[in-house]
Amino acid sequence: MVDYYLVGTIYEGIIIIIFIPLVGLCLNNHIKVRNKLSLLLLLILLSYAASIFFSWVSKVLNAFSGIGYIIDNNVPDPITPQSWILLRIADFRITYVFIIVAIFFSYSFKEKIFEKEKKQINKYITLGFTIFNLIFALFIFQKGNLLFDVLTFFFVFVFMSMVYFPFLSKAIKAYKSTDHPGFRKSFLSLSIMSLSYISVLLCFLIDRIYIFLGHFGFTIFYFLSWVLVIIGIVSTYYGYLKLDVK
Repeated sequence: MVDYYLVGTIYEGIIIIIFIPLVGLCLNNHIKVRNKLSLLLLLILLSYAASIFFSWVSKVLNAFSGIGYIIDNNVPDPITPQSWILLRIADFRITYVFIIVAIFFSYSFKEKIFEKEKKQINKYITLGFTIFNLIFALFIFQKGNLLFDVLTFFFVFVFMSMVYFPFLSKAIKAYKSTDHPGFRKSFLSLSIMSLSYISVLLCFLIDRIYIFLGHFGFTIFYFLSWVLVIIGIVSTYYGYLKLDVK
């Protein structure tokens, strides 16, 4: 029988290795230019990198830890500070915390690029959704309750769509409105970025629904999701490089 957690451990380990030079590029870029846009780019990348790392740790816990309350839903939670954090790592919640943080920084990234006059109401709505999703991901949790997991994925998908669909729309409009070849490449890259990140959450949501319906998980949507994260990060980086935002 295939040990899917072992497969996931190897697969996400490869994704982490791919991420390391991307982090290095963004860090080196920020050290050189030291502006707000480069900082936001670095924070987005670090947040996604942390989400992948904790997803990888969740696979390691399930594959190798031998901790009964993690690998067997019939073993009760000992209700200790250690079990609190380990269960949330193992059940993907900490991964989603960092994805939520990445979405919040992406909103600021969008505002810095496209919005000359920031609308305070949009900022408060985004902050409110960030806090709601963080609370739901960390505290609305019951061991073995897949419905709460699906709801967590769904709410984060809604939040992702709130931020990235407007980003996609603005990037497409900017692409159509300029003849500058560098800017056109930049806005095309940002369009690809937006579609990639939205698709990441959609794939995770579909995979989780499969699990809710009785499938073991690790569907093609799971494997596709992390590939889309890489595409999104690369598109973000190359989209940023062509911009001259002060």
